[in-house]
Amino acid sequence: MRTRPFGPNSRPVPVIGQGTWLLETAPERDAIGALHAGFEAGMTHVDTAEYYGDGAAESLVGRAIEAWGRREELFIVSKVLPDHASRRGTVEACERSLERLRIEQLDLYLLHWPGDEPLEETIAGFEDLLGAGKILAWGVSNFDADLLRRAVEIGGPGRVACDQVLYHLQERAIEHAVLPACRELGAAMVGYSPFGSGKFPSPGSRGGQVLAELAKARGATPRQIALAFLVREEGTFAIPKAAQPQHARENAAAGAIELGEDEVRRIEEAFPRGAVPRELPVI
Repeated sequence: MRTRPFGPNSRPVPVIGQGTWLLETAPERDAIGALHAGFEAGMTHVDTAEYYGDGAAESLVGRAIEAWGRREELFIVSKVLPDHASRRGTVEACERSLERLRIEQLDLYLLHWPGDEPLEETIAGFEDLLGAGKILAWGVSNFDADLLRRAVEIGGPGRVACDQVLYHLQERAIEHAVLPACRELGAAMVGYSPFGSGKFPSPGSRGGQVLAELAKARGATPRQIALAFLVREEGTFAIPKAAQPQHARENAAAGAIELGEDEVRRIEEAFPRGAVPRELPVI
């Protein structure tokens, strides 16, 4: 599994991690088995949130971490809901997440999406958590380029670790402004729902055929080629979900694939970036 520097702190993080949205709906044995298979294959970056299953996903991840027994090898990320993101509310939400996760410190804590609480208050809460040693870094999710710059203005240079955004082959809008802003500001870009939340290109579609041809040539799968494309540039990461160990291992293997210029060109032609959107796409 390839790693690369993650945001301003330059900590090496696997380019492919593990998402957990709706993972709590899978049989627990399968879900924890998938997380452990991912850990073994190098997918030590695990993303969750208090919103997922009203805390059930965090609790599941917590049981997986405890059973794994090597917390120090993992990069654990969670998120605070906008409704909880006052200064005090951010701290209290993080403490609840830590309790469900059965750990003492998060590697990264994010605001799940922009809300009504003043961003200054949320960031003050993040800084309180940093000072207390309950998180090692903080960032944002579902922020457009302007909001990302605003977060940097408030928090200061080198404080916003990442922007986590929707990114898959059929939704490349973040390449217009968000990805360039992340590069400019030194923040990582983490793509969620990299398979399109059930809308992965069908084998009979033009794009599906291109992925199949590239995959066959490399002895890979179309999903592995898709993941490799999404993390083709420095500073980019993807967090697919897997509820079966074999799917986790398949996702992890994509981290070793580095596409050539011609492969990238063919994928870009099959899945055009599209026009600049009026609003940042979200799930």
